[in-house]
Amino acid sequence: MASEPQFAKYPELALAQEVFSAALKGTPSKKLQDAVNNHKMAPFYRHIAHPTEGILNSSGASSASQPKPSKPIRRDSLISSNIIPPKRASSALLAWDESLYERLREDNEKELTAVQKEEDEAVEAAGETEIQAARGKRAELYARIGDKDKAVTAYEEVFEKTGILGTKIDIVLAIIRVGLFFGDKAFVKKNIDRANMLVESGGDWDRRNRLKAYKGLHLVTIRSYNLAAPLLLDSLSTFTSYELCSYSALVVYSVLAGSLALKRVDFKAKVVDAPEIRAILGEGEDRVAALTGTTSSGPAAGDEEMADTTISSATPATASTVVNLTTLGTGSGTQAESEPPVDFSPLSDLVSSLYNGNYRSFFLALAAVEDNFLTQDRYLYEHRAWFVREMRLRGYQQLLQSYRIVSLKSMAADFGVSVDFLDKDLARFIAADRIPCTIDRVNGVIETNRPDDKNKQYADVVKHGDALITKLQKYGQAVRLRGSERS
Repeated sequence: MASEPQFAKYPELALAQEVFSAALKGTPSKKLQDAVNNHKMAPFYRHIAHPTEGILNSSGASSASQPKPSKPIRRDSLISSNIIPPKRASSALLAWDESLYERLREDNEKELTAVQKEEDEAVEAAGETEIQAARGKRAELYARIGDKDKAVTAYEEVFEKTGILGTKIDIVLAIIRVGLFFGDKAFVKKNIDRANMLVESGGDWDRRNRLKAYKGLHLVTIRSYNLAAPLLLDSLSTFTSYELCSYSALVVYSVLAGSLALKRVDFKAKVVDAPEIRAILGEGEDRVAALTGTTSSGPAAGDEEMADTTISSATPATASTVVNLTTLGTGSGTQAESEPPVDFSPLSDLVSSLYNGNYRSFFLALAAVEDNFLTQDRYLYEHRAWFVREMRLRGYQQLLQSYRIVSLKSMAADFGVSVDFLDKDLARFIAADRIPCTIDRVNGVIETNRPDDKNKQYADVVKHGDALITKLQKYGQAVRLRGSERS
């Protein structure tokens, strides 16, 4: 039987999302200030708000009481920090208070002294289990207060002294969350590979399942939706990693990845008809009674990238169900209990309109998804423009593959955009060889060029054959050289 997960409480990734949201708004966050005070986060407070070293002052802002130095102080770090969105740093997000920092730092020193005393006593009078427990407390303390380098170092120390495979996996997962908290993708990738090796060497089902969610989320952050989709969708029915993200966030990531990456047959089976998704995005009898909430109108949404279109940027004011996912899952942690209701109507509209070929509604839903999800989530924000562009491409491909010739005007009407916008948008995809078609503006039609599979197969054979012949020639030259050396 699998043991309970360890080191799963800190760092709190919801706090990183709060920093991100506050930075987007450019206004102070009481929740962020309260977290700094309650968790005694002196290193994190300094990392964020310090007048000279804080990332909020990376553009050169400084407090009135302390002038800006000529050269910023930089230190080598195990983990790079990308917690603030690009060009969103503002000292107004979290004001610097030297007295508060000193008080928090003193509290941290007291806790570290107590942990060190506990470890010393364990070394003298107790066994290895008690010693490891004290070391684990130190690592969790550093993770709680936001000292990323010391947290990783402390976790690595516990890892080296641990012989239990399950505990080793839990430690690496905690290290991965430290990397996710500060947004270091390369660091996360390295440790996910490390955790995968541990799991493959004999990890239990629960930790294998948790790692699947970690992999899927990381792949979303690096724009590998085709690899993320199957992992995230498989995690929906057995999700317990509430230390990683909420269930509602997992649903969002799964639906977005599946909508973009899956072929139409798989999209219907794993997204449109999936029981876990139908219970949330479906209508009427598809919704289970436990998930029913009050009705509300979906918020208005605009699509900045589609400003040239003739469509309205507001979403239809149809009633939608706000779903409270607190009752889902059996995972531990207060994060599941405090999960707020989420309006999934833009996602529901996106999925249904894409599958049913209602392209005008699809563009409207895509604009709403961008406004309500892509621009609000720290993992999706960086790739929002790319996602919207790829989803438009998918809509174009789905319509054009059914016709030999399509009127440019009728296609623009189907998508609810102007002819000029459609012409420019399609031209970019055609030039990049993403859509096999040509545009005839004189006759006002789009003619698709269906790829010839036979010719493609022949070209592939010739290409791979040339590469094989080249390798054989190099191999033959090497063999002849060695034979001449022997003679």
